[in-house]
Amino acid sequence: MFAPGHLGELTRIVPFEMVDEVLVATRAVERRIRLVPARVTVYLLLAGALFAELGYQQVFDRLRAGLAGLAPARPSGSALRQARQRLGPAPLKALFDLVRGPAATTAAQARWRGLLVVAVDGTLLPVPDAPANLAVFTKQRCNNGSGGYPQIRLTALVACGTRAVVGAVFGPATTGELEYAGRLAGDLRAGMLLLGDRNFAAADLLNRLAATGADLLVRCKSGRRLPPVARCGDGSFLARLGTLTVRIIDAEISIVTSRGARTGHYRLLTTLTDPSEHPARELVRLYHERWEIETAYAELKSTILGGRVLRARTPAGVEQEVWALLVAYQALRTAMTDATDSIPGTDPDRAGFTVALSAARDQLILATGLIADTTIDLVGAIGRNVLAHLLPQRRVRTKDRIVKRAISKYNARGPAIDRATYKATISINMLTTDP
Repeated sequence: MFAPGHLGELTRIVPFEMVDEVLVATRAVERRIRLVPARVTVYLLLAGALFAELGYQQVFDRLRAGLAGLAPARPSGSALRQARQRLGPAPLKALFDLVRGPAATTAAQARWRGLLVVAVDGTLLPVPDAPANLAVFTKQRCNNGSGGYPQIRLTALVACGTRAVVGAVFGPATTGELEYAGRLAGDLRAGMLLLGDRNFAAADLLNRLAATGADLLVRCKSGRRLPPVARCGDGSFLARLGTLTVRIIDAEISIVTSRGARTGHYRLLTTLTDPSEHPARELVRLYHERWEIETAYAELKSTILGGRVLRARTPAGVEQEVWALLVAYQALRTAMTDATDSIPGTDPDRAGFTVALSAARDQLILATGLIADTTIDLVGAIGRNVLAHLLPQRRVRTKDRIVKRAISKYNARGPAIDRATYKATISINMLTTDP
């Protein structure tokens, strides 16, 4: 009965001992062995995150597909539902707390001048339009009334170099990103540099986040009134936000491509106040790394979920499912970082998430790599697939973000780009105008 409780090769990252420890700590160990034990239920939920398009019975079939000779029984859909309800969300939350954090790597891209670069942002996830969910989660307003599904808001802290999840909180979409970001303050520490967009430039929030010892690099509105208290030699100046001293960097960024030129004005504020140790031009370029969290959300919502609505029809089930999704994502990210780290100098950005997900699904169905040999292979089958299909070096992002429109997005796009001949040149001009 315990045999279907595995995650293929990812079991090495989320091993049996870890799951058993979590079950004991959350008092979720069964008093009698059932057809679907608690440990199996945990792995069922994690596998369900990898096979988001399938029902749990179909997911269970894949967990037992490679168990030749063991012939575990196939539970009914009702038995699997009752097992998930008995388990509750607490074990998955505790499991996430064990696996979360920046992935260990020697890649230089994970840090900037000794600081671990992380980003914060939020996103929305749709949940089933069920009475229990509607009692807690609401539908978003739109031009034609309300949306089709109630939604939850997920706000996460992501390490930009590896896209590993450092911390995450979620709940009703009626609670704003700033409130959820404040709850993530406990996951920040000295030695981190936090990137955030203009929504996170609120003075109270910045003071709270800076109190953790982490440094900040946040964009703010160009017209925001910030009286200078001192000027720096590179054109930036110091200002006060509450009790916090910040450095204001104004810059013009010009992008010249084969299709024309475009210039934009950016204003950044940072707690890194020494221009000699932390040059303004480098900070302006570094801020582009904030988009790594957007890529992480795309991997969660588009690659794993495929744009689908979550399965759970109750708030407790939604919480359970989201924690399982984050644990599975973190396990994949860890396996990908282990693979790229095996070749010194390889940028973790070059690891293909779709490749890793496909390989992890194959290894789960085959039930291979569950237990490490005496010689530990950190790369494994997943890693070898990743290394065999490394992505090219990241191109500079130059396209404007397209806002959702009533018309087809295909009509909103410009002419196709010839990637073989497309080139972009970016120049930064520091502004010294009086704020």
